[in-house]
Amino acid sequence: MAENPFSHPSGLPYQLPPFDRIGNADYRPGFEEGMRQQRQEVRQIVDNPEPADFENTIVALERSGLMLNRVSSVFFNLNASNTDPEMEAIDSEIAPKLQAHEDAIFLDAALFARVDAVYQQRAAGHLDPESLQLLNRYYIEFVRAGARLGAADKARLRDINGELSSLTTLFKQNVLKATKSGAVVVDDVTELDGLSAVQVGAAAAAAQARGLTGKWVIALQNTTNQPPLAQLTNRALRERVYRASQARCNGSDTDSDNTPIIAKIVRLRAERAALLGYPNHASYQLEDESAGNPAAVHQILSDLAPVALGRAQQDAADMQKLIDSEAATQHTASFELQPWDWEFYSEQLRTERFDFDQAQVKPYFELEHVLRDGVFYAAQELYGLTFEERHDLPVYHPDVRVFEVFDTDGAPLALFLGDFFARDNKQGGAWMNNFVRQSRLLDLKPVVANNTNIPKPQPGQPTLCTFEEVITLFHEFGHAIHGILSNVNYALLSGTSLPRDFVEYPSQYNEMWAREPAVLAHYARHYQTGEPMPQDLLEKVLAAQKFDQGYATTEYLAAALLDQSWHRITVEQAPSAADVARFEAAALKANGVDYPIIPPRYHSTYFMHIFAGGYSAGYYAYLWSEVLARDTGQWMHERGGLTRANGDRLRQEVLSRGRSADPQTMFRNFYGGPPEIGPLLEYRGLTDATATR
Repeated sequence: MAENPFSHPSGLPYQLPPFDRIGNADYRPGFEEGMRQQRQEVRQIVDNPEPADFENTIVALERSGLMLNRVSSVFFNLNASNTDPEMEAIDSEIAPKLQAHEDAIFLDAALFARVDAVYQQRAAGHLDPESLQLLNRYYIEFVRAGARLGAADKARLRDINGELSSLTTLFKQNVLKATKSGAVVVDDVTELDGLSAVQVGAAAAAAQARGLTGKWVIALQNTTNQPPLAQLTNRALRERVYRASQARCNGSDTDSDNTPIIAKIVRLRAERAALLGYPNHASYQLEDESAGNPAAVHQILSDLAPVALGRAQQDAADMQKLIDSEAATQHTASFELQPWDWEFYSEQLRTERFDFDQAQVKPYFELEHVLRDGVFYAAQELYGLTFEERHDLPVYHPDVRVFEVFDTDGAPLALFLGDFFARDNKQGGAWMNNFVRQSRLLDLKPVVANNTNIPKPQPGQPTLCTFEEVITLFHEFGHAIHGILSNVNYALLSGTSLPRDFVEYPSQYNEMWAREPAVLAHYARHYQTGEPMPQDLLEKVLAAQKFDQGYATTEYLAAALLDQSWHRITVEQAPSAADVARFEAAALKANGVDYPIIPPRYHSTYFMHIFAGGYSAGYYAYLWSEVLARDTGQWMHERGGLTRANGDRLRQEVLSRGRSADPQTMFRNFYGGPPEIGPLLEYRGLTDATATR
C-alpha cells in the first residue's frame, strides 16, 4: 500500500488527486484499505472507555474514513466522466461492498448508543450552532439508516441495500452502453442538411473515432429529445434519432434492458420504506427534504401542469399551421406534428415571432468567451473572485482544464476543473462534483469540477454553443460556486451537502446571469471578429427567453410526476418488468401530462436521476429550487443586479454556509421572507400578463 496514490493525502496544491499516478490497479486495494482503516477508526470510537461526548464521538466520526473518501471521490467521479470496461467491473464489484461497509457503521448498535447519548445531552453540551447542526445530521442519518431496528430487520435491510447498490450500478451502466450503441449512423451527408459545417465535421469525427470512415454519427445525449432535431431538415432522419433516443434500455435491446431492473428497484425501495416505518419510498425520502412530504410536492407539480400544458398546446397549434402552410406552398402532403418535429418547427416558430434563429446567434457563443467573459466575469463582479488557468497540474483527460480560484483579497481559495466535451465513455448530461470537499477541521480547500457534454469540434474549429448549452454552463457553475465559496468546519456540512430540493437553488439562480443584459453583452462576441452581438439581435434573444416554456415545463413536469408515481407505490403495487411501460403510461395519464407529442424529459428506462443518480422521489427538486432561484433573481434586480453588495450578501447568508444551518432559515434570512411562486411564473412566461405570443 505504500505505493498506492491514495495511501496518503496528495502533495499537490489543494490536495488535487495525482491523476498522473492513478491507475485502475490502484482502486481495488485503495477501497479495501480505506474500508479497513475506517472500520478500525470506528472501533476505536466504540471501545473508548470515556463517556461519549461531541469530540470523542461526533468529531471522531467526522475524521474517520479519510482514505476511503480519497479513493471514492476519484473513482466515482472518473467512472462518470472517463470510464472504461475495467472501471465498470470494479464499480459492479465494489458497490455492494461499500454499501455493506456503510451499513456496518450505521447499524452498529454500540456506535449508535454513543451518538444517541451525545444527542440526548445536546442541550447541556453548549455547542456552537454549526456543531449542533453536525450532531443533528449524524443522529438523523443513523436513525434514517435503520439504527433503531431490531436484529432481524437490520439483516433484511442489509440485504435490500446490497441488492439496490448492485441494481443501480447496473442501471447506470446499461444507460451508458445503450446511449453509445444507440447513436445514429448516417451514410449520406446530404441527410445532415440543416446542421452547420462545424456540426457536420463533429459528426464525421465521431464516426472516425468509431472506425466508421466515410460516415457520420449523431451521438445521443441523455434526454429524450436530442439537440440536432431543431436543425435537421430531413424528417425521416429526425424520426430515426428520436426513436433511437426513446428506445434506450426498454427491452428492444436485451443487452441493456432496464425494465426488470426498474421493477426490482421500486419493489425493494418500497419494502425498505415499510421496514423503516414509512408508507412508501417518497415519504421516506421527502421527510428529510425541504418539501417535507409527497403531498406538498404533488401540489406544486399538479398546480403548474395544466398551465404549462395549455401553453404548449397553443404552441403546438401554431406549429401545425406552419406545417400545413409549408405543405400548401410546396404542394406536398401535410402531416400531423410528431415528437420528432417539435424542436424543428419550434425553431421556425421562434424565427417567425422573434425574427432570428439559432444559426444567427451561435457564432456569438464561443466556449472560451462564454467561460471567461460570461461565467467567470459574473462571479468576479458578484463575489470578487479571479481565475487563473494552470497548466502545471495533472488531469485525468487531455480535455480537462484547471483553474485556480482566488478570493477578493487575492488569497488562494479553490481549484476548478472544467471537463466540457462529450465522449463515448462519459455519462450524459451535465453535473458538478467534488474531488475535495472544503473543511476547516481537516484543513481542506475545495477542488470542484463541472462536466458538460458539448460536442467537440474538429481540431482548429471553434466550439460554438447553443444558448441552451450556455445556460447549462452557468447552471453547473452555480453548483461549483456553492462548493468553492463553502466556509464551514465540517465536511459533512460542506458546499452542496444539502437537501436535493435546496442544492439546485444556487445553480438555477446562477442561470439568470447568462440572460442578464450586462453579462450577455460582455460575453456574446463573434468568434471571428470579436464584435459584440448587435443590439437588436441581443434584444430579440432576450425577448425570446419565455418562448417554448410550455414545452420545457411540461416535459420536465412529466418526468417529475413520473418519478413521484414510481415512488409512492407499495410493494404490492410494484409492477413486473413486463408492466413497466404500462405503469409509465398510466402514471402520465393519471397526472394529466400524457400529451403524446411532448414526451417526458426522461422515459423510465434511462431516467438516471431517479434510478441511479440519487434523485429518487426528488426530481421535483429542480422546480422547488427554481422558486427560490427566481425569488433571488427578483431580489437582486430590485437592488441593482450585478453588484458586489448583492453577491456578498448571498455569499454570507447562503453560498458559504453549506448545511451549517437549516436551509429554509438561510433562505429566509437572505430573502427576508418565505418563497413566492410569482417570479417563477413570470420568468417562464406562464402568466397571462407576461405571455409572449
